Amino acid sequence: MSLREKKAAKKREDILRSASLVIARQGYQHATMEDIAAELLMTKGSLYYYFKNKQELLFYCHDLILSKAISKMEKIQREDISAEDKIKKAIKAHVAIAIEEKEIFNLIIEPEQIFSEEHIGRIIEKRDRYTGFFDQFIEEGIRNGEFNLKQKKMARMMIMGAVNWTQVWYSAAGEYDKKEIQTIYAEYLVKMLV
Repeated sequence: MSLREKKAAKKREDILRSASLVIARQGYQHATMEDIAAELLMTKGSLYYYFKNKQELLFYCHDLILSKAISKMEKIQREDISAEDKIKKAIKAHVAIAIEEKEIFNLIIEPEQIFSEEHIGRIIEKRDRYTGFFDQFIEEGIRNGEFNLKQKKMARMMIMGAVNWTQVWYSAAGEYDKKEIQTIYAEYLVKMLV
């Protein structure tokens, strides 16, 4: 990737992060491209150079988080560790993303309510790929005798439901820091698998 391409990619990511803040603050329906451009101190026309409309911008916000999350899962999958350690790392990674990317994460809970047919298929495909890593780690644990459960899909949905709620209540000023929350979630949630 050339320096120019890196700069353009960085600018797009900056736009996505600013857009997520504006949309989180004002709501998807009320935030405008003008509001987002103003947050970035750029013209609306410049913003349209990067994204054709608000829905496309939100799609790429969602895609940014899913791509980051999938990359983390791929790294965990390649590690030569137990399935229990993989699922713990996956839970910790998910909690970290939910906390670090809170604004964007809050926007992507129910994509079906926002995205058109043009985008929803790609989002669902990436989400399925992401949750598929949790299914793989659980299945691996069952095969290895580390986990003892019959309702694999239900266990995964319970884990995902619990970790997805983190960004709703998390506060940096709270009793536990991010690392402690990651560890607590991983320890407690893995107990239901054994």
